Amino acid sequence: MSPLETVATTRRGAVATIELRRPDALNAWNDDVSRDLIAALDAAAEDPDVRAVGLTGAGRAFCSGADLKSTAAPVDGQPPDLSVALKERYNPVILAVREMDKPVVALVNGPAVGVGCSLALSADLVLAAESAYFLLAFVNIGLVPDGGASAFVPARAGLGRAAEMAMLGERISAGQAADWGLVNRVVPDAELASEGDALLDRLAAGPTRAYAGIKQQLNAWAYAGLRAQLDLEADLQRDMGQTADFLEGVTAFTERRPSQFSGS
Repeated sequence: MSPLETVATTRRGAVATIELRRPDALNAWNDDVSRDLIAALDAAAEDPDVRAVGLTGAGRAFCSGADLKSTAAPVDGQPPDLSVALKERYNPVILAVREMDKPVVALVNGPAVGVGCSLALSADLVLAAESAYFLLAFVNIGLVPDGGASAFVPARAGLGRAAEMAMLGERISAGQAADWGLVNRVVPDAELASEGDALLDRLAAGPTRAYAGIKQQLNAWAYAGLRAQLDLEADLQRDMGQTADFLEGVTAFTERRPSQFSGS
């Protein structure tokens, strides 16, 4: 086990599985998770004995998105600059997954929401439990997709479905996600761990240099502009964080009531 606080890495042969461990908060992503995830990913990338990497969540969720208690809090009475957290803490994690020269498999054991959805879709292969779902919840609190979702969803599912997910903010079941091409496979909940182990073992036994080359090819074709897209997402999110709609969205979320957006 790793000594990190919110993430644990387990080793099984040449496979390293990185697990988000804030189950009581449905693995909501805060600053500690950012710090621990990047440390775990960097360690896996640098370890020559690691040949494949899994990403999953403890408990009932893969990741329920950004922890609004830490990201949406006012700073000196002013609305937060949401771009800072994205550029300094979230985006480096996403880039670490995409640029690692080893295959990364997301084992989506439950809800993958907001930036948690982005994290899952940043992986090379996505294996989802039947009960899992995917949700770009940003619009429901007056925000835009971030964490690379505006690149990953259209690349995997097409522009029309990306617009539907981003603008309607509705859950996409694991089965529908497979039909759309968002995920590679859906398995019964009880079989996710064993199926994930089998897939990771297969990759770990494979030609790792070829995998690295394949990732370079796919990144060059589908994600050549990813860094610029992440910056655009962060800049737009900064603007959204200054709006009355964002304040209303967060307030309505915490009060468990429908939002009343004004478009301002």
